[in-house]
Amino acid sequence: QVQLVESGGGLGQAWGSLRLSCVASGRTFSTYGIGWFRHALGKARELVAFTWRSNIYYTDSVKGRFTISRDNTKNTVYLQMNSLSPEDTAVYYCAAGGPYYTGRQNYQSSASYNYWGQGIQVTVSS
Repeated sequence: QVQLVESGGGLGQAWGSLRLSCVASGRTFSTYGIGWFRHALGKARELVAFTWRSNIYYTDSVKGRFTISRDNTKNTVYLQMNSLSPEDTAVYYCAAGGPYYTGRQNYQSSASYNYWGQGIQVTVSS
């Protein structure tokens, strides 16, 4: 069983920055594919960024603004969010697929993740 705990959300300003952290329990963290999803009011949940081994993915709307990184020694994944926009306002979720993620799963599908954090609100004011 893996538990994921997000932190670092809150209120940000347009063009400002926030950094989200996701700390995972368990001893096989490095073998998981980790995704950051977001769910905005009235919209479908979407994958924002994903990391597994050397593979990194960003949805088009955050490319060049957001950076996903992970520190396997700390069982932590980060989402650095720069140049924030009100359109980034959403509940952000950390999700883990694994253990021993193979890369054959569709990382853009929430069904590929078997552990989820509780979610954290990010609100960006204009």
